Order: sequence, then structure tokens, then C-alpha cells
Amino acid sequence: MSAESTPEPGIPGGSGTNGPRHRAKGRRRKPREKRKGLQIMAWTAAGIVVLGGTGAGYLYFKLNGNLKSVDIDQALGTDRPKKVDNGSENILVLGSDTRSGSNKDLGGGTDDGSARSDTAMILHIYEGHQKASVVSIPRDTLIDRPECTDTKGDTHEAASGVMFNEAYSTGGAACTVKTVESLTGIRMDHYLEVDFSGFRKLIDELGGVEVTTTKDIDDRESHLELKAGTHQLTGKQALGLVRTRHGVGDGSDLGRIQLQQAFVKALIEQVKTIDLFGNPKRLYDLANTATKTVTTDSDLGSVNRLMSFADGLKGISSKNMSMVTMPVQYDPADPNRVIVAEKKAQQVWTALKNDKPIPKSATKGTATGDAKGVVSAP
Repeated sequence: MSAESTPEPGIPGGSGTNGPRHRAKGRRRKPREKRKGLQIMAWTAAGIVVLGGTGAGYLYFKLNGNLKSVDIDQALGTDRPKKVDNGSENILVLGSDTRSGSNKDLGGGTDDGSARSDTAMILHIYEGHQKASVVSIPRDTLIDRPECTDTKGDTHEAASGVMFNEAYSTGGAACTVKTVESLTGIRMDHYLEVDFSGFRKLIDELGGVEVTTTKDIDDRESHLELKAGTHQLTGKQALGLVRTRHGVGDGSDLGRIQLQQAFVKALIEQVKTIDLFGNPKRLYDLANTATKTVTTDSDLGSVNRLMSFADGLKGISSKNMSMVTMPVQYDPADPNRVIVAEKKAQQVWTALKNDKPIPKSATKGTATGDAKGVVSAP
């Protein structure tokens, strides 16, 4: 069954380069690799986390001035799930698709001043910070959005049967966090967001990301064309890949999530190979770009806090990061939408609350895309 979602505007991009890429040889320095590669929690945080341990104290003032933060706690107030004191942390990672500014050229469409949470992932860091689980929330999930207050103090009435990403376009990050907490019963300790333009710049500053595709990908709407093989993706191409639906699989948002999750793992592996610490200028350029493009909650709104946070993630690799999609089923009334599979979803939320691995039974028999295995790290 086709599960084509709401059409998306195109993303400029070109075809990748086929064939394996030869990496420079050199001595492997495992402690440094771990510090660099294992800190990446998701594609949105790629540029920030490599700051940990650099000792670039003289740059703090400038980089702090770049950062944007949102006071989520003040907007949400006290009516929230209680924080679980078991050493774990939950971070909501958003990719937003605002059409304004430089994002209009990347996202297409009309600049109507609105934005949506095009990508949403709950990152759960387990006690000990050696393992993590990522739960992607399909943007086309029909949910009941709770009443919420945005960071300007405006209150938005509750709404039933609306798409998940409507929360962001209604009340921004605060309403999205409120919606996720209502949906899961789990308190979000932090929030990170990056937009189209920021994502593209971060990938370009990293020198691109190498992936292998097992099928041709040809999406006219995202202007992405990749032949089966190995490619060093530019920022535009990477953006096209994580947003494409029509180029591969069944055209659903669920298939796109499978591509996103595969890209995250490829990104983690890519960062291991980059000698950022041997190239201070490149490291600074990356840090400068990251701090200009990433928005955080106010608790993470300083370089010192981000470095401390990132340092706690250095033990997490792609191999000990579990990635699933929130259990859903196709909506019987509209195959282009999905609804939460309540009992199975509750297994996921219960596991995270108790800092336990997500059981395989939680996602067995739920709706999935058709893009698994199409993209992988080479």
C-alpha cells in the first residue's frame, strides 16, 4: 500500500560520485577518534559536539555570542512529567523546515513565515552514557495536541486529530516539547534544533559524508539523483537524502525516517576519520558554523554547557545506538497518515522511563517504510 505523505518542496542537489573514496593513511589514535566520533548524537548536533576537549578557551566569548537558545522551561511551566532520577537523559532533536531566508532556496515553496518540525527524534542517553536509543516520530502522525504556551507567552488551544508537525508551526519549540511530553509521558531534559541551511553548512564543513546506496535514488522533487554505489555527499545532497521520499521505497514518511536513521550512523562513522584536532582552522570554522545554526534550550545555551554535555556522550558509537520509529499504524481513514499504535508505543515509553532497552516486540507488526538497507556507511 502506498503511504505517500503530504508533498514536500524540492531540495537542490546533484548526483553523487560513484566509486569508493580513498582515505588518507596515518596512525590511528583511538582516544582521539572516540572523543570525536563517538560524541555525535544525531545529525543536528554534529558540529557542536566536536568542541569537547579542544581547550579553545579563547574562542568561548565569540562562540557564545553565536548561540541561540529558547527558554523552554519557562514556557512549559510546572505541569510536566517528572524528571526520572536514574542517570539517564532525554533530548528532543528537531529539524525545522522554515521557508524564510536562505532556507527558502533549499526548501522551496512559499515564504509564508511558517515552519514545521520536518524531523523529530527523541534521543535517550542511558545511565553511564555508553549507550543510546533514538525514537523517530513520524511527522504525519495524527495526534491530539495539548494546550500549549509559546515562548512569547501566547497560549494555543488544544487540537484533536492534527498532524504531529502542526505543533511546531502553531507554537514553535515549546509547543513541540509539550506535545512530545504529552504523547510519551517522558520529560525532555534538553532540546536541540537545526534548520535546512544549518544542516547543509555543517555537512559541508565536515567535508561531506560518505554513504553507500544499494539502489538508485531518483527524486525529481528533491532534485536528488544517486546511482547505486558509494558517494561522498555534499551538504545539499545529504539534505536531499534525509528529506527524500519519492526517490526510493514506498514514498512514505516512514521510509524517509529509515533513510535518516541510516544517515545518522554513516555520519558518526565519517567523523571518526576526520583529523579536526590536527587542523585548528577547520575545527574553528566548524564550531563557528555550528554555534550559528543550532538552537538549544537555555540550559545548553553556552559553549561551556555544550562541551560538558558533549563530553558525556563520547562513549556512544553507532554500534551501541539503537534506532527505531515510534510504533504506528496506517490510518484506516487516510493511508497517507499514520496513528499511534498505543499499546506498542507504551512499551517504548516504559522502557525509556526505566532506562531499559526498547524491546523488539514494541515495533513488531507495526507500519514501516520500504527503504531499510538502502543507505549504509561504506
